[in-house]
Amino acid sequence: MTTLWIRNPRAVFTANTLDASNGIVIKDGYIIELVAKDQAPTSAIDQQWDASEHVLLPGLINTHHHFYQTLTRACPPALNKKLFPWLQTLYPIWAKLTPQAHQVATELAMVELLLSGCTTVSDHHYLFPTQLDDAIDIQAQTAVKLGIRATLTRGSMSLSQKDGGLPPESVVQSEQVILADSERLINAYHQKDDAGLLEVALAPCSPFSVTPEIMQASAELADKYQVRLHTHLAETEDENSFCLKRFGQRPLDYLNSVGWLHDRTWLAHGIHFNDEEIQRLGQARTGICHCPSSNMVLASGICRINELKAAGAPVGLGVDGSASNDHSNLMQEVRQALLIQRLRYEADEFSHSDALSLATKGAAEVLGRGDIGELAIGKRADLALFTLDEPRFSGAHDPVAALVMCGASQADAVMIGGHWKVLNKQWLGGDLRELMQRHHQASKTLYAS
Repeated sequence: MTTLWIRNPRAVFTANTLDASNGIVIKDGYIIELVAKDQAPTSAIDQQWDASEHVLLPGLINTHHHFYQTLTRACPPALNKKLFPWLQTLYPIWAKLTPQAHQVATELAMVELLLSGCTTVSDHHYLFPTQLDDAIDIQAQTAVKLGIRATLTRGSMSLSQKDGGLPPESVVQSEQVILADSERLINAYHQKDDAGLLEVALAPCSPFSVTPEIMQASAELADKYQVRLHTHLAETEDENSFCLKRFGQRPLDYLNSVGWLHDRTWLAHGIHFNDEEIQRLGQARTGICHCPSSNMVLASGICRINELKAAGAPVGLGVDGSASNDHSNLMQEVRQALLIQRLRYEADEFSHSDALSLATKGAAEVLGRGDIGELAIGKRADLALFTLDEPRFSGAHDPVAALVMCGASQADAVMIGGHWKVLNKQWLGGDLRELMQRHHQASKTLYAS
């Protein structure tokens, strides 16, 4: 087995306090040594990779997405709408999603993330029209083909408009179908591969699209198999009003009543929590995925990251669906996180390092993954390396800060489990232009049909 020394990086962000100033040593898909400043490896080295022009980071981790929504970016009927009317406009379009369109949307989203330095993805797929009952299988097969790490969440919607929910009846499923497929997917894919690529979580969509019964039953099934739970929560004040009207409870009280308030749960958005609720989230170690661009596009609000972290809640980062964000670039999302948090906090209260931590160690904690998210001995060799060779970086003095402050968007090299996936800013796994052509055609067909 080859022992690779990624040596002499221009700068390093380890997401911890360890010194890897002179690089890292990799063997059999894991980091086996950190090389401190002015030191040489103690391991016998077979190969070297010169990183003198690169900023070395742990591979970025995306903790919330909707891959299929890449097919409806900048969709005219949905522009300039708040969350609820935005969803109601798009549901009829999404209901026509085919297996072929879903596959190419998944692949495009994964590759787009990969090119931005992302090595672990999490997708929240909750849309199962009658022609698409194997959506998660398609995603699992695509992730394995690409060799990208993925937490695939089996989403669900069971509360249609006729029952007081938001989605149309054409995209909801019965509790029996949801639970049977959830159990099948756990048994088929969760932690079954030697490379640690695939995990499965259960993810009823939101309080306004599922019944309390499916929330409770999903919690019980997740407990049986010790898998994680995921949903949208406290994204807008409209959601708070919906929960009070329908359940007589605020969203967090509702979450607690169905058995979800614990450390195997993570929540997308988590904006509209009060002080007492933030303390309860911290005590339960319930994770939050911050989605800054989506929250800005839909004018949903600003997540209270510092208070959540101070209370003990893990906080990670997500690009969210590419119809409420319109891109799947996690490195750009790091910068958005910094900027939007500067509207809530003083300039010295949220730093570029804090923003990078959301996309690395913080995101790993949200997904319950102790094997990724930082550069340390024993962690998987998931890496992102960026060069500063564009005009936007000219004159930059701190290379790590420059990635965030100057707006890095594309990684020069990306490694997953010791295998290069991107080199010289090029995806090594296929023809990007051909993938984009297939994706664009699927998008046109979906919108026109």
